[in-house]
Amino acid sequence: MNDQTVNVCGLTRRFGNTLALDHVDLAIESGEFVALLGRSGSGKSTLLRTLAGLDAPTAGSVQVPNERMVVFQEPRLLPWKTAAQNVALGLKGSDAKEQARAALVEVGLEHRLDAYPGTLSGGEAQRTALARALVRDPKLLLLDEPFAALDALTRMRMHVLIESLWKRHRLSVLLITHDVDEAILLADRALVIDRGRLVASIAIDLPRPRDLSQPGFFALRKQLLTAIGVTDVELREPAAKEPQAASDGTVAADSIVMA
Repeated sequence: MNDQTVNVCGLTRRFGNTLALDHVDLAIESGEFVALLGRSGSGKSTLLRTLAGLDAPTAGSVQVPNERMVVFQEPRLLPWKTAAQNVALGLKGSDAKEQARAALVEVGLEHRLDAYPGTLSGGEAQRTALARALVRDPKLLLLDEPFAALDALTRMRMHVLIESLWKRHRLSVLLITHDVDEAILLADRALVIDRGRLVASIAIDLPRPRDLSQPGFFALRKQLLTAIGVTDVELREPAAKEPQAASDGTVAADSIVMA
């Protein structure tokens, strides 16, 4: 695959008479962060499941590295095992416990090693799931709307974390999301899928770290929403106003999320 982590050609997936993916061509470069946007039922999760090896294509070719991991919207932790035990699950070697501990430290959970999933907050549970994926040193990380169930402040903190981990590990990432602003904040490139076909590929060339007030952010938001076919929201730059700080000093912002 040369410098490409993912190379998909003519990928088609049918479920009976339903065409979920229609001759999809996709390449993701080594170390590239790609976001995939689309309305519900557009084929986002089917594409991710195919890349993860959880679903077989009807036709076409899919080349992905063996070293790949998925983080889903639900953390999917075993409730009878601690955070560290969940991360270490399946690891080989005498240093499995130390690897799990180091991964949890990396995501900021050094104080929750022995905590059970039922005692973790939503953000902590997703950090544990992220540590479980990263401890296996994947070349490709597939994220299936992992922040969708989190509150706004926790989601903002997870954005900062995932960007820092991506930079540190230099792995390729495919993020499935309904949130246009999330795609712009995190990705190098945003793809739009509609009725099983990739209809747009838009480079996100804003400098990092990013925020919603950056010049060019609104233009990219409008471009992506237009590509998705959103016509029932007012696409105009919001009037300038004093940002409202949360109790911990961070500034919250609204995102546009598609149904």
